[in-house]
Order: sequence, then structure tokens, then C-alpha cells
Amino acid sequence: MSGEQKTVIQGGAAKYVKLNVGGSLHYTTIGTLTKQDTMLRAMFSGRMEVLTDSEGWILIDRCGKHFGTILNYLRDGSVSLPEARRELGELLSECKYYLVSDLVQIVDSALKKKIEDQDPICKVPLITSAKEEQALLHKTNKPVVKLLCNRHNNKYSYTNNSDDNILRNIELFDKLSLRFYGRVLFIKDVIGSQEICCWSYYAHGQKMAEVCCTSIVYGTDKKHTKVEFPEARIYEETLNILLYEDRNKGPDAELMQATRGYPPKGGTASDEEEEMERHERDKLRRK
Repeated sequence: MSGEQKTVIQGGAAKYVKLNVGGSLHYTTIGTLTKQDTMLRAMFSGRMEVLTDSEGWILIDRCGKHFGTILNYLRDGSVSLPEARRELGELLSECKYYLVSDLVQIVDSALKKKIEDQDPICKVPLITSAKEEQALLHKTNKPVVKLLCNRHNNKYSYTNNSDDNILRNIELFDKLSLRFYGRVLFIKDVIGSQEICCWSYYAHGQKMAEVCCTSIVYGTDKKHTKVEFPEARIYEETLNILLYEDRNKGPDAELMQATRGYPPKGGTASDEEEEMERHERDKLRRK
């Protein structure tokens, strides 16, 4: 641009100067610009030349989006920071350029906190051994939903729609994880037993229910693996397991009786009730 020249800025702290920072115009005093030991102090203390245009605007070849924030910090010693993570990163870069060290620390801390706060809202542990599973079950006070999903456990060919049903089970697990995260611990098992797709439900370290989604069917020539998607039952068992949340002292006796046929605390189950209970457990194991 014609009329540009280099000059040394001189004057007292009360003298006003005009700044053009990447097209963003600012009007402030030399006292503000030299208040802290920054690059701006070096520029406006008469120790170095600055570039000005024909109208007397001091030209600084930086983005001016956050320069006002830096000026406000130099004026007051405190400043309101932007909320967005991206803008905090931009401001941090400008603070480092101008060597505003105290503000660098403030913005850097705010950015780190923002990153921590934006961690994934739903973390699903991936287990590969029974030891890991037991450690998780006994560590948490939450009810637990585990999906065992390992296509490589299959030694037979799949029936039609089996692969689609595996994906449907995984998708439902992901949806339930997002919906009930914080109330239920969801875990995935990618090795597990010989099952291919199986849901397990735990409370207080005990298995309360199981939904096995695979079975063997016999074709004309060989065995085939059938994978089902019992969506309604999966939902039902997930809602049932929610009844056991926030019970840090062990299963509630009355609740256990109402949902699983357990006798109330201090009571005794009849032979008939015990037989029904055993029958239900055998059914779950067979499934």
C-alpha cells in the first residue's frame, strides 16, 4: 500500500495510538500497550520501528479477531474468555505471539478444561477375559448390561439375515448405552465364550438374566447358525435391570422377590416356589 512507512512510536502513557490489526481497528493508549512485559511493550516503548499507513494507523500483520480481548486483559488484568473450544485455541495462539504470558496460562488452562469436559459422554469398556469382567462387575455399584458379540465364534454357516441381525443387536446396544449411560454400566465382550451374540444382565455382581440371540438350525445337508434380534425382550430386560440401580448395600429382598421369585428377607420360600425358581433359571441357561 502506498504511503506506508516505518516509524518509532514515542509519547507518554496517556498518548492514544491507532492500531489496524489485520483489518480490525483499535484505539488505545501507549500506557495500556506497555503495561505488561510483552511484545507490544517492545513495539510501543520506542525501542523498535513499527509500520504505519498514510493515515497514521499502525499496521500489525495478525488476525484481529481476538486482539480486543488481549487489550481488555492489558487494561483490567482480567477478561471474559470465549466459550467455544476453537476460539480459545485461536486466542491462545495470539497470546503466545504477543508474549502475554499470564494470559497464555489462563487461556491454556481454560482450553484444557474444555477438552476434559468434552470427553466422550459414553464410555463402554471392552473386555477380553473373564478376569476383566469380574473386576468390572465387583467394582461398580451400577447394574450391568454386557453384550457378547464375536462373529468368529461361529463354526457353521449363517442363515439368511443373520449378519443383519448381528448388526441390529450392536446398534441397539449403542443406543441403549447412550440412553442409560450414567445409570447402567454397559460393557462389550469381544472374545467371551463360544456364543456369537448374547446379552447378559447383572446386579450386585450376580447374573440376573440372559438373552441369547443365537441358535443352531439343521438344513438338508449341514448345520447352520441362526442369529435373531429379540428387540422387545432386550428392552424388557434392560428396563428390569434398572430396578437394581443405586442399591449399594446389596439386592433389595422385596424387589428380588417381586422380579425374580426370591423370598423376602426373613421369610422362607415354599418347595413350590423354589421349584419354579429353578425352572426359570434352567430356562435362561438353555436360551
